[in-house]
Amino acid sequence: MVEIELDGKKVEVAPGSMIMHAAEKANTYIPHFCYHKKLSIAASCRMCLVEVEKAPKPMPACATPVTQGMIVRTKSDKAIKAQQSVMEFLLINHPLDCPICDQGGECQLQDLAVGYGGGASRYEEEKRVVFHKDVGPLISMEEMSRCIHCTRCVRFGQEIAGVMELGMSHRGEHAEIETFVGQSVDSELSGNMIDICPVGALTSKPFRYSARTWELSRRKSVSPHDSTGANLIVQVKNHKVMRVVPFENDAVNECWIADRDRFSYEALNGEDRLTQPMLKQGGVWNTVDWQTALEYVANGLKQIQANHGAKAIGALVSPHSTVEELALVGALVRGLGSENIDSRLRAADFGNAAPVGQARWLGLPIAELSLLQRVFVVGSSLRKDHPLFAQRIRQAARKGAVVSALVSQPEDWALPVAYTLQAAATDWVQALAGVAAAVAAQLGVAAPVQATACDNAGAIAKSLLSGERKAILLGNAAAHHPQASSLLALAQWIAQHTSASVGYLTEAANTVGAQLVHALPGKDGQNAAQMLSGGLKAALLLNVEPGLDTAIGAQGLETAEMVVTLSPFKTNLDISDVLLPIAPFSETSGSFVNAEGRLQTFNAVVKPLGETRPAWKVLRVLGNLLGLRGFEQESSQAVLASALPGVENGTLVARSQLSNSTQVGIVLAPATTVPCVASIYQLDALVRRAPSLQATADARAASEGVCA
Repeated sequence: MVEIELDGKKVEVAPGSMIMHAAEKANTYIPHFCYHKKLSIAASCRMCLVEVEKAPKPMPACATPVTQGMIVRTKSDKAIKAQQSVMEFLLINHPLDCPICDQGGECQLQDLAVGYGGGASRYEEEKRVVFHKDVGPLISMEEMSRCIHCTRCVRFGQEIAGVMELGMSHRGEHAEIETFVGQSVDSELSGNMIDICPVGALTSKPFRYSARTWELSRRKSVSPHDSTGANLIVQVKNHKVMRVVPFENDAVNECWIADRDRFSYEALNGEDRLTQPMLKQGGVWNTVDWQTALEYVANGLKQIQANHGAKAIGALVSPHSTVEELALVGALVRGLGSENIDSRLRAADFGNAAPVGQARWLGLPIAELSLLQRVFVVGSSLRKDHPLFAQRIRQAARKGAVVSALVSQPEDWALPVAYTLQAAATDWVQALAGVAAAVAAQLGVAAPVQATACDNAGAIAKSLLSGERKAILLGNAAAHHPQASSLLALAQWIAQHTSASVGYLTEAANTVGAQLVHALPGKDGQNAAQMLSGGLKAALLLNVEPGLDTAIGAQGLETAEMVVTLSPFKTNLDISDVLLPIAPFSETSGSFVNAEGRLQTFNAVVKPLGETRPAWKVLRVLGNLLGLRGFEQESSQAVLASALPGVENGTLVARSQLSNSTQVGIVLAPATTVPCVASIYQLDALVRRAPSLQATADARAASEGVCA
């Protein structure tokens, strides 16, 4: 460790650290613009100039390495005057438009100008003007005259997003940040550039001119989309969600969120919202009160139970639903005497399930993805399926990790992939068996099955046999594959013989939680495919749009006598008999269990819209009307306590409840169908109804439907 003196205090930091790092450790604030703890050092703004004893001039704290015995003064006259001089230069060309700037009230330049700016400017010449640029539906670059060339956005693209979409062209007073030849910004993490911009040059296009920052209430929440469980700050005005930004949690999402986490809030205020219960009578939809709707559902379920038996009743539930909702809908269906419930809507191999009470999971903590030295990803569009996991693996690759992939077609993951094993999705088992055969050959052991290893399979095997921290990660396509069991069995064998972990990236916000509360068919229960193929007389659809969320569509539900849709949106109008308006994540309390098994609880951030009610309350009342036991809870916390006893908010569920082991045999025959996978902005009902996300290049490029 190196010891320095900082403003009279002794501080010890690691060799190679900068003065800025020492100041952070000592809780001493040094003004800065270009420095960001997650980005490389640029030293371009010079706002962090400090006095270093024996140095002839002030030195930038972000780019000056510490030395033993160094004496640093951050608040001396010399340092303050240097910082004031830099501020004067920064403000020379900055437009005086704080009253109409979206960044006003949360602007670093504005804040530091108060402390270090002058009361008047000595600059009398005309200010420079930078013309606005259209870079897509998410980021506004309308006021680039505000840019101070800190290059945070450029470095973010290079280092975090993996795509250098912005860069600086020209020099001197003609320098400006722009895309290459008028291209748009299309990264799935692009919205983070808005957060890290220290001025109002990059702002949110959907949020533009809709509220002032001091008018917004800030409330914590959790993303309902992919399995990262990104922590959010939801900003609210007049009981309406106006903006979503990240809440820093290094164990989960660091300080970043994906664009679908940030911009999907538009759907919460959309015209498609369902605000009153509706019944279909004579082919016509009519609004009714809650009592009428719930009694209709309860009576219909009782009648179907009496006429066709309990096994004719079932529930299709979305893994984007909360733990509490899934637990209660499972209790309701089982209370009626049926085991027909499933959350694996896009699956094709329903034999690939963890034992009851356990769940398939990531196989390691999310934070350790950044520390891996060898990564083998099987069946995933990594960058689009899991943007924040891809970001962590990208950091590992920047540190030298060897990344390999088994995919059906080459994709740009915006990170270096050392070895790609390309095979048609129907042949993935044979391709993975080739990797296992190569591992067996190099170790001199018997292979699990007879297979031929190609050159790339051998290279992947060799990479997995080297290094220390290793993981084999199965993606959404591997989880939904018709031979998912065989893929897991092979991955498990390879992992055991290479000392790697094996895990599923998992598709949805609550895929793991759905398994833990057993939102799966019990003994003799029908799985999702069977229910969708016409196996039901009464179907409950919780946050499910069968035509978009399932592998085989809704045709089989057309023969059901009663279909009840619980959704925040007017959907399933062609197949449903009852629509019950339930609250989205912003209007209800609940919990998600992310890919690493971390339980994260959140509260409602706004009041339910119209007659909308939290789904757990709707299910509790419905259970009471049916005369079922176990529906006495007065709060979502009580439901959670009974569903996952002993697990507290923010903690990991017991490792004994997480299992990726399998005893299923390996079948080498080619699959007859390809896996069904949702594209990045077709994943769930919210992103499908967010206009700005649907205007992106990713959404436009997505093919019709959801299955690849």
